[in-house]
Amino acid sequence: MRGFLTLWLILAGMGFGPAMAGGEPPSKPSPVSLYTSEETFEDVIENIKMAIIDRGMLVSGTLHVSEMLNRTGPDLGFSQVFSKAEAVEFCSALISHKMSQAAPENIVICPFTIAVYVTEAEPQKVNVAYRLPLLAGDAKAATDAIIEMLDGIVQDSI
Repeated sequence: MRGFLTLWLILAGMGFGPAMAGGEPPSKPSPVSLYTSEETFEDVIENIKMAIIDRGMLVSGTLHVSEMLNRTGPDLGFSQVFSKAEAVEFCSALISHKMSQAAPENIVICPFTIAVYVTEAEPQKVNVAYRLPLLAGDAKAATDAIIEMLDGIVQDSI
């Protein structure tokens, strides 16, 4: 799966796809990698935390996203999207060094975040998502390391 995602992102970025066959221009690749799980929400959150710890990193925080959005939504005129949503934050010293060596401003990418959520529209479906990195400088090695790390954590957790 990882190889396919990487190949797809490379080909999409190079303009390969439907436009080459005379179809529609390629759509912009998604900035988010999304998975679904048949595990429970609680199990996926715990699995992600354990996968991070097993890789020698610390979970720096868990954001209770649905609590905040569900609390503030009615006052702001928004309907409830999530029945449950949390985001797990963590950082890798090794990858942060690689990113910073490529360009110091890449430090803004850390901490990394993996979100787990269940929507009101699909309460039986547990979703897991993370941002695909877009780094400054000559950062292909760091970008590849980030994607491999995030995808590995998610794959081990779902």
